[in-house]
Amino acid sequence: MLHVRSIWNGAISFGLVSIPIKLVNATESHSISFRQIHLDDGGRIRYRKYCELEDREVTTGEIGKAYEDGDGSLIPVTDEDLASLPIPTARTIEIVAFVPADRIDPLQMDTAYYLSANGVPAAKPYILLREALKRSRKVAIAKFALRGRERLGMLRVVDDVIAMHGLLWPDEIRGTDEVAPDANVTVRDQELDLADALMDTLGEVDLADLHDDYRDAVEELIATKASGEQAPAAPAGEKAGGKVLDLMAALEKSVRAAKESRGEETDGATGAKTEERTGGKAEETGGTAEVTPLPARRSARTAPKAVGGKKSTSTAKKTAAKKTATKTATKKTTAKPSSGTTARTATKSTAQGSTKGAAKRTAAKKNTATAKKTTPRKRASA
Repeated sequence: MLHVRSIWNGAISFGLVSIPIKLVNATESHSISFRQIHLDDGGRIRYRKYCELEDREVTTGEIGKAYEDGDGSLIPVTDEDLASLPIPTARTIEIVAFVPADRIDPLQMDTAYYLSANGVPAAKPYILLREALKRSRKVAIAKFALRGRERLGMLRVVDDVIAMHGLLWPDEIRGTDEVAPDANVTVRDQELDLADALMDTLGEVDLADLHDDYRDAVEELIATKASGEQAPAAPAGEKAGGKVLDLMAALEKSVRAAKESRGEETDGATGAKTEERTGGKAEETGGTAEVTPLPARRSARTAPKAVGGKKSTSTAKKTAAKKTATKTATKKTTAKPSSGTTARTATKSTAQGSTKGAAKRTAAKKNTATAKKTTPRKRASA
């Protein structure tokens, strides 16, 4: 911590306890900065500070600050003027209250700083405040002045250090009335169920594992161009915008994609629920979308309609009646012969009838077997 340059020296006022501290930045930017150049010759574009009255460039030491009044006149204000202001927060972080951490709206959060004990005598009161914050599980609300204005701050413990977050004043937070969506839009329970499923599938993430992919890509681009190679072409991807997908279908697809990215198996249960609720059709919301049918669930749901019902029962009855009619025709054909030719004719007719009857009985048995398979709960009487 000692090699980090402090940006402000002062003290924490904790009742009658004063804790000398140094203020250092707790964060740093890793973003890549660019310079402006002249496109024709690659020359560097620089901004020079000129005095309008003398029409010459001035150094940093010659530059001060002033307030511009409504009529355009400038009122000089020096650092000494600001330091002499009769406010207790000029060089002091004044703690005004201790509140639960959830009372602080994240929208108010601003720049973060570390507070370092300034000198050996400051160590004990510093640790006292740190341990008091830990045990109370609260944060301290403080007021301090920095860079020409009084600010609001929140003190909390990070590891073994007291950190301070600059807070925006409540009147600096804009209202949400003009930003909120139309209140007439309703969300169905089915859509919430799919949203919950997507949240569960995505799960949690260790923030330490996340990194700036854009910065990596820019660094690779710069290294490629510096070596004289051609910059890589952008990968072809799906165009943004286009048709507005059905919300249910989009959520279903998102759940499947999240599971596949984690190497989990997708059984299609979520998609079947979506299809069941929408009747296999996607609702149109400014565009069209398709809900992927799931054969396993569809066949299981529609199978009873194909094999059950009155149609199968009537088929069984017709088959049984046909079998009975066949037996009756056979009996009539095999009547008693009277004599001679009549007997021979009857015998021939009996043989032909027997042959036809056997064929019909075989067909009848097949039909009956089919009927039994078709209607397992109802047996046709012979």
